[in-house]
Amino acid sequence: MNGFDYQKDAENIVTISMDLPGQPVNTINKAFIDGLEATLQRLERDEVAGVILTSGKDSFLAGGDLKEISALSADTLPAFAATLQRLKSCLRRLETLDKPVVAAINSTALGGGYELCLACHHRIALRDDKSRIGLPEVSLGLLPGGGGIVRLVRLLGLEKALPLLMEGTRLSPDRALEAGLIEELAADRETLLSRARAWIRDNPSPRQPWDEKGYRIPGGTPAHPKVAQMLMAAPAMLRKKTRGLLPAPEAILAAASEGALVDFAAAQRIESSYFLQLVLTPEAKNQIRFFFQLNGITGGSSRPEGFAKTSVNRLGILGAGMMGAGIAYVAAKVGIEVVLLDRTRQQAEKGKAYSAQVLDRQLSKGRITREQKDDLLERIQPTTEMNDFAGCDLLIEAVFEDRELKGRLTGEAEKNLAEGAFVASNTSTLPITELAQAVRRPENFIGLHFFSPVDKMPLVEIICGQKTSPQTLAKAFDFVQQLRKTPIVVNDSLGFFTSRVFSTFLDEGAALLEEGVDPLLIDNLARLAGMPVGPLTVMDEVSQQLLVKVRKANRELLQERGEVLEENATDRVLAVLTGSHGREGKAYNGGFYDYPREGRKTIWAELYTLFRKPEVEISRRDIQDRILFRQALEAVRCLEEGVLRSVADGNVGSIFGIGFPAHTGGQLQFINSCGLQRFVARARQLEQLYGERFAPPALLLEKAANHELFI
Repeated sequence: MNGFDYQKDAENIVTISMDLPGQPVNTINKAFIDGLEATLQRLERDEVAGVILTSGKDSFLAGGDLKEISALSADTLPAFAATLQRLKSCLRRLETLDKPVVAAINSTALGGGYELCLACHHRIALRDDKSRIGLPEVSLGLLPGGGGIVRLVRLLGLEKALPLLMEGTRLSPDRALEAGLIEELAADRETLLSRARAWIRDNPSPRQPWDEKGYRIPGGTPAHPKVAQMLMAAPAMLRKKTRGLLPAPEAILAAASEGALVDFAAAQRIESSYFLQLVLTPEAKNQIRFFFQLNGITGGSSRPEGFAKTSVNRLGILGAGMMGAGIAYVAAKVGIEVVLLDRTRQQAEKGKAYSAQVLDRQLSKGRITREQKDDLLERIQPTTEMNDFAGCDLLIEAVFEDRELKGRLTGEAEKNLAEGAFVASNTSTLPITELAQAVRRPENFIGLHFFSPVDKMPLVEIICGQKTSPQTLAKAFDFVQQLRKTPIVVNDSLGFFTSRVFSTFLDEGAALLEEGVDPLLIDNLARLAGMPVGPLTVMDEVSQQLLVKVRKANRELLQERGEVLEENATDRVLAVLTGSHGREGKAYNGGFYDYPREGRKTIWAELYTLFRKPEVEISRRDIQDRILFRQALEAVRCLEEGVLRSVADGNVGSIFGIGFPAHTGGQLQFINSCGLQRFVARARQLEQLYGERFAPPALLLEKAANHELFI
């Protein structure tokens, strides 16, 4: 009745199956702790030979109740701290039960779920590629607060535990075994339980390593010279990575290193102290809200209802360049047969060779076998013949941003597809409604905007044209999830959501340069604000040549509609670089930076002659606010115009697709976190100082006046 099914067999081995009623997953909340306490009391008074902890649900055990944690305030924190201490006391009682306790991990065990496993004497996991094991609390702006830091450091040592804790690594069971997070793997549930029983029989009186007399932390404490040297360098390396914007990794480093110097009980108190500091930070609240929004999207909140789930078996790709080759790899990786077409056999084979290169790197690290590499490559068929698309249930066009070329090739390829197939364009800016005119059934046409490099970027932006049917959207959504990527759904416009907002990031960098700001300061302050790289570096990576072509194509498109694409700072700056000086990007002869064959890139010195104005003084705060506010304001306009269908799509898309700082929770949550009235006031200051592009949109003013958030 308390969610802990208690079954004792003839050998006095108790199997406890966690199955909290009314919850889709087991979560650590008051009901869980009440049930665990009651179960411990029974175990302590019963005649028991050993204990097996497993789950009656599809997952083993999730972490703490994030809704409760996100709602915490200074007033409610003391009561929460008492609950946390109850949990820690329960886990300590479990591992000092004086009977063998085995975690039979039947599925995913993350966060608090794995902390429970750490309080067991032995851990066996079901071998399942979909399962994940680890302590990912850092991705929520938190740290493991149920003893996870204390126990993992004592199990693995600081050198091995810290990367897992500070990066929040979620490991497959096979990799968890390699890392030492578990001790055994089982092929099926029956074997899982039988091995747990066997271990109990062979180990009637186990103790945790840290409870053994004479125990020492593997690798040594911070007092050991080698560990001390590592910890001396760690803060600087961490600050370089987080730029001081993420308090959780720093708290983890402190809790782990300080806890390694004291006894187990004191280490537990240190861990709790840091955890309770983090739960009230805006970073934690932002990242937890992002987690809920991401879960909603992956759970299908943007997918039309009423359509059966589908999968793609055979995929056709038009264009074997960088994007087409990347899409081919991620599709073949999940078992899809791929037909990869380009103009020449050599180009098509080159596209397939990209997959071979990715696989060779994995093979060298022991991540895959030679057979797995060969099997994947066998699924990619390079070709120059359109009729090879026969039987494909999806065609993705991934050629240059040229409307005529896209339309001609797509129309020709469509004739060869299977009945009921749908067609997608990987365009990053061109309107889907207009591209759909090239196919016979525009209701079956949709945009699938992948991000480069495709094998690493987790997002796909799905764009619905005016005639795209709900069924096609459902199919596209299912396909993106089949690739194990995150889909956001937006409506059609020039640049959609991600490219449109991303262009404001680039343009603000160009505007700052044009105004006379030091180019190195622009890029460095953008990174210190939390962007992965600066806007000038991004333009070099993308290539000025491509940016000029995209702006030219967009200008021509609007002219056909009788509209005008106004010149911006990007146009003017790139005209100087490409027109007068032939600087077309990193892949050519350099752009804002020079790229020597050996050594690091250096700023192109001529930039200072062309643009730098020493008399110009713009504060560092203004530069960083301009970079972040410009993007956030454009995201509001996208929501206001109906390009964005939801706040969640905007926040997830901005972090996964654009690289907006993770600690903000996304561009729209960034506004929430600032406070809408304060954000509006600051935007108006920027508008007065730097121009109307910082004017608050009507939707933002309305929400600020009504004290509403973007939710």
